[in-house]
Amino acid sequence: MKTSSSLGRRRFLKLSGLAGAGLVLGSYLRFTGDAFAIEVRGAAEAAPAGARLGAFVRIAPDGRVFIAAHVPEIGQGVRTSLPMIVAEELEVDWRSVTVEPVPLDRAFSRQSAGGSNTTPANFLPLRRAGATARVMLVEAAARTWGVPAAECRAESGAVVHTPTDRRLGYGELVALAATLPTPPAESVPLKDPRDYKIIGRRIGGVDNPSIVTGRPLFGIDQTLPGLLHAVYVKCPVFGGKVVSADLDAVKKLPGVVDAFVIEGTRNLNGLMPGVAIVAKSTWAAFQARRSLTVTWDEGPRANDSWDGLVREAREALGRPGQQTPRNEGDVTVAIAGAAKTVEAEYVYPFLGHTNLEPQNCTAHFRDGALELWAPTQNPGGGQRMIAETLGLAPEKIRVNITRIGGGFGRRLESDFMVEAAAIAMKVAAPVKLAWTREDDMRHDHYRPGGVHRLRGAVGQDGALLAWDARFATFGNVSGRPGSGAGISGNEFPAHFLRDYRQEMSVLECGIPMGYWRAPGSSTLAWVTQCFFDELAQAAGADPYRYRLKLLENPLQPKPPRGGFDPGRMRGVLVDAAERAGWDGPALPRGRGRGIAFYFSHRGYFAIVAEVTVSPAGALTVDRVVASGDVGSPIVNPSGADNQVVGSVVDGLSAAWVQSDDVKDGRVVAGNFDAHPILRMPAAPKVVEVRLIQTDNPPTGLGEPALPPLAPAVCNAIFAATGKRVRSLPIASVDLSWS
Repeated sequence: MKTSSSLGRRRFLKLSGLAGAGLVLGSYLRFTGDAFAIEVRGAAEAAPAGARLGAFVRIAPDGRVFIAAHVPEIGQGVRTSLPMIVAEELEVDWRSVTVEPVPLDRAFSRQSAGGSNTTPANFLPLRRAGATARVMLVEAAARTWGVPAAECRAESGAVVHTPTDRRLGYGELVALAATLPTPPAESVPLKDPRDYKIIGRRIGGVDNPSIVTGRPLFGIDQTLPGLLHAVYVKCPVFGGKVVSADLDAVKKLPGVVDAFVIEGTRNLNGLMPGVAIVAKSTWAAFQARRSLTVTWDEGPRANDSWDGLVREAREALGRPGQQTPRNEGDVTVAIAGAAKTVEAEYVYPFLGHTNLEPQNCTAHFRDGALELWAPTQNPGGGQRMIAETLGLAPEKIRVNITRIGGGFGRRLESDFMVEAAAIAMKVAAPVKLAWTREDDMRHDHYRPGGVHRLRGAVGQDGALLAWDARFATFGNVSGRPGSGAGISGNEFPAHFLRDYRQEMSVLECGIPMGYWRAPGSSTLAWVTQCFFDELAQAAGADPYRYRLKLLENPLQPKPPRGGFDPGRMRGVLVDAAERAGWDGPALPRGRGRGIAFYFSHRGYFAIVAEVTVSPAGALTVDRVVASGDVGSPIVNPSGADNQVVGSVVDGLSAAWVQSDDVKDGRVVAGNFDAHPILRMPAAPKVVEVRLIQTDNPPTGLGEPALPPLAPAVCNAIFAATGKRVRSLPIASVDLSWS
């Protein structure tokens, strides 16, 4: 299989480089729910690029097939899996396919990658895209032979006339096919999943050869003729402004082309005020930055600290919540009459994304138009932010989507794009903005911290009777939690208890917040599943069977559409427990098993973790068994397994060793020495993954496997030592035992 070296720099209507004449049909695919439509935007024009059947398929006269990869690739594998869906329905040999990354274009409608939405949003539309092209090719062959289309079938890149076994390759048919009327999407027959030849196969990533040979795929790799390099210096306190800067001195430094102040906006997640330095090399820009002296107006948040925010949160928890997402039954009465009650407080810190590729963006402003090369998860959002902030019409902003060296939600935000655009509009040359590692860690959009205070009631027979939870979280706008900071009234065990109350208070802070992998779920799972273990202990019950029993008795016989399905969760819970040997021989002191489950981003996952804790408190994660139900089919099992294992390692790293302390309004950690990432020797020794394919639509896999990892490990720590972990990171907790 071949991969394209175009990096999406060419408009898909202006393709070049293939030998032979052909047609390019100016058309686009519109997503409206599950609808597929191809609309002609102009007459077909002669071009050496072959013919296009819809926005996603282009076929050369020699039969080579080119399929557009329209969604940002962050490592989640969609640059491979989504074209696999098209190729399956198109009925071509995968070895004949070249995957073409494409820029932001309305032809492709939704081009963002986040929320594990890519597969569920694209699966049916892309099947129809491939099937529509296939039907048009079959019709072209039937017209060529003068036979009914019903006598023809598509087979591995060709159309065969079944009665005579005549065969025409797609390359011979595509020019005629491109002139035919497009059939209605609902009329196009889709393949029976039993006939799949590509979907369900383990296929390596299309970019793998380029990655291992160091070809330029990522945003940081971009080069253009006359390229200049920029850094952007912002106030160390979020929201601060420039009072003065020694720009004249900086401009005299070697390699520096220009330096200037950008006034910016008040949007903590957008273009903040700062000083831009533009130079002939990244090295010259970074060196000049070290010499820059800026006087800052640090604003009203200069005295903020994480310790202070926790104090405010605890004070808020002593008052009635500002919001009550759910209040059913009479929790107060149920707790007062219970045989046993359990109370606990759980605290977790703000947490950055630590992308291995720091934020960067290349921009070129010329002739009133702006072109960008950006490692963005949300190119449309970046385009809108630039248009609104800098006063450009959206159609004057072209966004080329590069491969991304780590996203995890960070690159759903567009601050680095609007910064590059603002700098480029002041410089008569293409400019690459590169953040330093310190910029990346100290100017992140963080996973929100939070403080939970919970009470639970257990009856004389051990049954769970009531759940009372208060949550203090953070926001930048009064009354509104930050991205991923809130909680809904559907949080487990809602819908399973008659007496359930959830309250929330939102405290304003000056820290920008953004979506972090499995936003909300990554912290709420830890709180709820760890506290559930505490209740199981109070009931004298096995933690696994206590969960299973509750799942068997929902208050609603059927889950609401798109809501939590206890039957699917029971399936993964039983599978994980059985494969982990939950009922096997008891483990000795210092070793323990823990279990947890969570419903997140349409996916159901249960995890069993086995750990060893030495008497001195040294933690080893020996084994992780993960079971998931993300519907069917699994488009690319290789990529799916990678996502689950990556979630396990990422979730363990965050829970075990990572936090972002705030002092004097500043994030303290500026590099990996103070904000570590889990090293390979500390990763789980064994990770076992099973994806149970059920008769449900396929979901994404970038996020749902992560949330249950942290509580499973912390519950295992308790089983090994008798110590509860109620604050993160785990490394800050004394785990020693004797």
